[in-house]
Amino acid sequence: MIALVDCNSFYASCEQVFRPDLWGKPVVVLSNNDGCVIAANKEAKALTEIPMFEPVFKIKKLLIENRVEFFSSNYTLYGEMSQRVMNTLKFFSPNVEIYSIDESFVDLSNMRFVDLRRHGLNIKETILRHTGLPVGVGIAPTKVLAKLANKMAKKIKKYDHVCVLDTQEKCIQALQAAELKDIWGIGKKHRQRLHNRGIFKAYDFAYGVSVDWVRKHMTVVGERIWRELRGESCLSLEMLPRAKKAIGTAKSFGSKLTSLDLIEEACAYYIAEVSEVLRKQHSCAQYVQVFLQTNYHSERDRQYSKSVTVTLPTASNNTYVLTREAKKALHTIYKPGYRYKKVGVNLCGLIPQEYVQTSLFDAEIPACRSDLMKTIDKINQKFGKSTVSSALVGNRMNQWELIKKDRSPRYTTQWSELLTIDSD
Repeated sequence: MIALVDCNSFYASCEQVFRPDLWGKPVVVLSNNDGCVIAANKEAKALTEIPMFEPVFKIKKLLIENRVEFFSSNYTLYGEMSQRVMNTLKFFSPNVEIYSIDESFVDLSNMRFVDLRRHGLNIKETILRHTGLPVGVGIAPTKVLAKLANKMAKKIKKYDHVCVLDTQEKCIQALQAAELKDIWGIGKKHRQRLHNRGIFKAYDFAYGVSVDWVRKHMTVVGERIWRELRGESCLSLEMLPRAKKAIGTAKSFGSKLTSLDLIEEACAYYIAEVSEVLRKQHSCAQYVQVFLQTNYHSERDRQYSKSVTVTLPTASNNTYVLTREAKKALHTIYKPGYRYKKVGVNLCGLIPQEYVQTSLFDAEIPACRSDLMKTIDKINQKFGKSTVSSALVGNRMNQWELIKKDRSPRYTTQWSELLTIDSD
């Protein structure tokens, strides 16, 4: 058996954990630069006049009129709260696959004589006690069925956020009630293809078409979903995250920039971010891509965008090497006279660091550079992001960083932002 544990309205719930005055009130979280609504709790979702992904400037009046609390995105807080949830899950099983920031698969295969519903309730209550976050738990024989059980746990009140499909009869009943859109992995094109064949329910897909038809029209991926719905496990748990094939980041500036110096500082900061991720997975990049663009939504600004990819002489994960190459690339695409909205960086052609092959004519890479990177990473992990950074990042971040006027404190990672309690 497999459990899928999914946090309810994760971003909004993280905000409520440290603000008890918000319990039971509508809360939404905004995207980068406070652009649009990307997350909402159930109270906010009940207000149907507040659409998701709508630009905030269009609905800010509605938010205020409905007394909706809104927050700038606080990814530092969300990431740390996610790690607390994942650490708690390991009390229940050593085999946990972290599927996303707010959901994980948990292996329960060695719990044949355990009351699975009681076990699911224990998982839910323990996470709530340890973190303050509400979760839904779906337990079933396969990943796809566990996903369906989790959805039922949240939608159907009688389950109390824990749904267990531990018999063939329960699985069939769940499939008979589920629409195709409720099935993990069946997208719009496949749904339309099945609708054209007269299949609208999950049960009709699992038991109404042959494996040959599924394999022909939905490839091997569709076949795996089909088999999983019938109780045959085809998707194993992945305990170790797969190494990324490319790592990048691109964020809009808080205001439009014309100065190359400021854009360089932002570019250097982003390189530091992605190179740290690169070192965590013990990889090196062969190529650095940099792109620069104006705001295409602006009707009064002249438009321009350009990207360039640089090939490194030797693959590297050293922040300073990557920053130097990115800076060169930026200089080739920057044009004065434009108001730029975004710069982005991508590290591509990733290979394991132990497989890096130097050129015959390259000087040997000093070991001290690698030691320096390790030391900087350890300091930043212990004392907070960017405690130590390259001088190229500068100290004018407030002139280009994202707008986050309504960001909550980073309660769990910054000493200066710890929660304070008024003794009165």
